[in-house]
Amino acid sequence: MRKLIFAINTSLDGCCEHTKFNPDDDILEHFTQLTSDADTFVYGRKTYELMIPYWPDIAKNPTGQRQADIQFAQAFDAVKKIIVCSQSLDKAEGNNISIIRTGLRDELLKLKQQEGKNILTGGVNIPSQLMELGLVDEYHFVIHPIIAGQGARLLEGIGLQYGLQLALIGSKTFKNGAVALRYLKQ
Repeated sequence: MRKLIFAINTSLDGCCEHTKFNPDDDILEHFTQLTSDADTFVYGRKTYELMIPYWPDIAKNPTGQRQADIQFAQAFDAVKKIIVCSQSLDKAEGNNISIIRTGLRDELLKLKQQEGKNILTGGVNIPSQLMELGLVDEYHFVIHPIIAGQGARLLEGIGLQYGLQLALIGSKTFKNGAVALRYLKQ
């Protein structure tokens, strides 16, 4: 069965708003590897609009970009399928993108049973729903050495019926002081 992995950048105070971070080459390489090990993304509308068309555009026109950005953009652009969970999005750009409006649990269970690489999710709302449904298998948090003070918070509004026990299965410290933590659902 395929793994569903929740991966996100966060500050020390739990802010995961993308404008608060400027990932260096090491962190982009970390996410490039994670992306290369996946063939499906599951996003909400906001994360989808943050990622598309930004990364595919860099993959198509890399002129003037950092090498780490180009490599991430190419890995992102190589993903076979992007699923956007949205009630408000009318249409999606690209052949490999589909929108689901209902049945998140059933769709993800079907995806997890199909052959393929890992499934990645990011953002706040959809991963929280997937956690509530018990579908997330691994958690990859890159914690940046900043206190943001404001912005969207990690797992904001999550409503777990029971606490979620995780086991640390890996960690890595980056040159800039950020720490990547990898947890497995127990």
